Amino acid sequence: MELGLFMMPIHRIGRDYTTTLQEDREVIIYADKLGFDHAWVGEHLSAQVEQITSPLIFLATLIHETKQIKLAQGVFNLPHHHPANVAGYCAMFDHLAKGRFIMAIGTGGLPSDFELLGTLEEKDRLGMLKESFDMIEALWTTDPPYSMHGKWWNTVIEQNNFPELGCGVVTKPYQKPYPKVAISAMSPNSSSMRLAGERGWMGISANFIPPAFVKSHWEQYVEGAEAAGRKPDPKNWVIAKSIFVADSDEEAHEFTYTDEAPLKYYYCYLRDLLSKYGLAKMFKNDPEMPDEALTGDYCMDEMVICGSPRTVLDKLVALREEIGPFGQILLVSHDWDGDTGAKWRHSMELMANEVMPAFRKATGVEKADE
Repeated sequence: MELGLFMMPIHRIGRDYTTTLQEDREVIIYADKLGFDHAWVGEHLSAQVEQITSPLIFLATLIHETKQIKLAQGVFNLPHHHPANVAGYCAMFDHLAKGRFIMAIGTGGLPSDFELLGTLEEKDRLGMLKESFDMIEALWTTDPPYSMHGKWWNTVIEQNNFPELGCGVVTKPYQKPYPKVAISAMSPNSSSMRLAGERGWMGISANFIPPAFVKSHWEQYVEGAEAAGRKPDPKNWVIAKSIFVADSDEEAHEFTYTDEAPLKYYYCYLRDLLSKYGLAKMFKNDPEMPDEALTGDYCMDEMVICGSPRTVLDKLVALREEIGPFGQILLVSHDWDGDTGAKWRHSMELMANEVMPAFRKATGVEKADE
């Protein structure tokens, strides 16, 4: 049972970009000191609130600031990039990090990015992801010449393949044959999660959907794995979760439910953003509930775990019994503005040092290297 950190990240509009980038770096450096297993960072090009435009550039600044934590995009949106660029960038990063790299991929989730890059009308984004990854995999596992022609991309080196000069050779990753792959999932009965099962990838369930949707992800993973003749491995199922741990339930509740707190800002922002695109249903346990019922408190009740270490442990055990045998948790990082940074540091400490050891014991699922 591994513990990771996930940041989109989301910061309040108007905060200084240089400051928030430094804060986000500090979160990952601190997670490394606490023994977190991995850290994942989102990719968004056109959002003032979700501010990291290149996870690989950002994470490269942390390779020598950290010692053991694995670094991952959360995620590399493959429809936004040519496969050859992705193959080259990720292979180089894998060498720089000497294997402390997980390649996380996704279809993208921000329509303003789609419009910016000219893919707003594209309906088969998962098809784009599959085509892109197949080309990346071929570049990493075969030698030139290359002649790959797809629906969305062409990846070709034929006329300019001069192996005696090293020209035409695409860089291979540090990890052989290539880094572990993960794919993100949000929708109920996600086809992305089914694909993860088919290919033996890690599947990441988003933190801003109700437990019933998350439960359907494992069902899809199992179906995909079995259809491909694979044994579904719960250690490949990663759930992201907003968790705040404090010394007492009262302290945790007060911080979590306060209107000005980072958690409420985060969920109200996502609720309003999804509503712009007719996707408010993603927040609803009951599809018949009216949109006005999606209050900040509702989001806290349905999608956030908070409390003392004992309470958080009990809620995590209950969650796993409800949705299925996930094998990894991603603790979602929220804004550290003002004096909230100290609260989040303490929460991370309690999560790493008290909750996770007890959770591993309660579930009988130790870390992979134990």
